[in-house]
Amino acid sequence: MEEGNRSTVTEFVLLGLTKSSELQLLLFVIFLAVYGATVLGNLLIVALVACEPQLHTPMYMLLGNLSFLDFCYSSVTAPNLLAGFLLQAQTISYRGCVAQIFFFHFIGGIKIFLLTIMAYDRYVAIFHPLRYVAIMSQAVCGGLVGASWVGGFIHSIIQVSIIVQLPFCSPHELDNFYCDVPQVVKLACVDTFAVELLMVSNSGLMTLLGFLVLLVSYSVLLAKLSTRSSEGRAKALSTCASHLTVVTLIFGPCIYIYARPFRSFPMDKAISVLYTVVTPVLNPIIYTLRNKDVQLAVRKLR
Repeated sequence: MEEGNRSTVTEFVLLGLTKSSELQLLLFVIFLAVYGATVLGNLLIVALVACEPQLHTPMYMLLGNLSFLDFCYSSVTAPNLLAGFLLQAQTISYRGCVAQIFFFHFIGGIKIFLLTIMAYDRYVAIFHPLRYVAIMSQAVCGGLVGASWVGGFIHSIIQVSIIVQLPFCSPHELDNFYCDVPQVVKLACVDTFAVELLMVSNSGLMTLLGFLVLLVSYSVLLAKLSTRSSEGRAKALSTCASHLTVVTLIFGPCIYIYARPFRSFPMDKAISVLYTVVTPVLNPIIYTLRNKDVQLAVRKLR
């Protein structure tokens, strides 16, 4: 594109999910309820883990961190989604867009690393129960969680450092309800093939490899569980099944979005809603609220 056709972009227009006035009010009510349930459910788990002494174990510490991250993850994008149903033209500043990308990938990166730690925690608990307290001490667990936060920061800052170097031109419309790397990169005034390759390597490849590692890990766990007693096997299988469900819900959409060229497909918005708004409200139900210890803690709180 010629230099004269370039313009300094100070804001982006978010096109949202739909322009149908008939659907907007209905979707607003539905997603407001979903977001409210996400906030209440995840913060309830965080409060239970923090206040209930019987939940002061590595497993629940990790689950409490995941719930806090789900609350933050949804809060990065859900307000944009809700506002889009009420505003005729929703805009976000360039700096706000970059900040949203940073926090979105920062929290998402932490969740990926945290799920890997949780798989290791379950392996130690199932196959080394007598040494579990020594191996997964509070210091070790805290160090692993801290490392996941550092890993998420490094992953996110790489994304942002590439984005801020790109020149942007008009039109400046993002065909989504929040700022994310694929839509923003497509608005750049330069050839973005190398940038897309870097982004796919950083986000897509990392997510795909993480998912494969977790899939293999849980397959090994399930294979070894076949030698256990029926009671112990049933309990361990229930835990592993919950973990696998959440891993699939988180990694599947991320692989779909980031492990391919940045092109638009009809399912993109639906997948975005799934992993930014729907998955965070399902995690507490799948992972934690089904747990007997957590149910007991909820009854004590009531």
